[in-house]
Amino acid sequence: MLTIYGVYRSRASRVYWMAEELGLEFQSVPVLQARRLAEPLSGSAPLNTQSPDFTAVNPMAQIPSIRDGELVMHESLAINLYLARKHGGPVAGQTVEEDGLLTMWTVWAASQVEPHSVRIVLTYDNGLENSEEGKQTIAAACQALRRPLAALESQLTGRQWIVGDRFTVADLNIAEVLRYGQSEDALFDAHPNVKAWIERCQSRAAYKRMQETRGKEPIEV
Repeated sequence: MLTIYGVYRSRASRVYWMAEELGLEFQSVPVLQARRLAEPLSGSAPLNTQSPDFTAVNPMAQIPSIRDGELVMHESLAINLYLARKHGGPVAGQTVEEDGLLTMWTVWAASQVEPHSVRIVLTYDNGLENSEEGKQTIAAACQALRRPLAALESQLTGRQWIVGDRFTVADLNIAEVLRYGQSEDALFDAHPNVKAWIERCQSRAAYKRMQETRGKEPIEV
């Protein structure tokens, strides 16, 4: 059985969504981010990214990780590419060319989008969105996202999905990376194709199931 290490309130959400899309049976091992705990290495601390039991799985001390048979993998976006290719179906590439495009767009999301979108969500997570420093951070991140979003806006002109004529792992991976910036309405209003596309992604039943479970997790530890 597939084992997913990580809480839903983390990048593991992407892997849980993919597992739902593929209809996979999986075991969830909740691993908290150590930064959320005052003493992550204390004997009473819940399993977290600094716990020896977890660093034995992922020496980088980051979530998510998976174990699939004898295979152990890290990096959420790469995990999703693997699961799509292994299990096939419409979310996977149907040709070598599509596989290449799915990988290209996923790497694009990791390199061109996430460094900026994550700055937005962390500003909110730290309660700094209304401070002068927080406003400047968000404004700078939005400015940096304009070029990538313009490229995605162009890609989505006249089409519903990013690669091919169907929802694929590229849509899922990019939608999850962009979710970190969805607090900024003006950014998405300026890119109507992107806004409509992410709404389509997030209307999927598998996404809603993931979010329902995520919503049950406590915000505070």
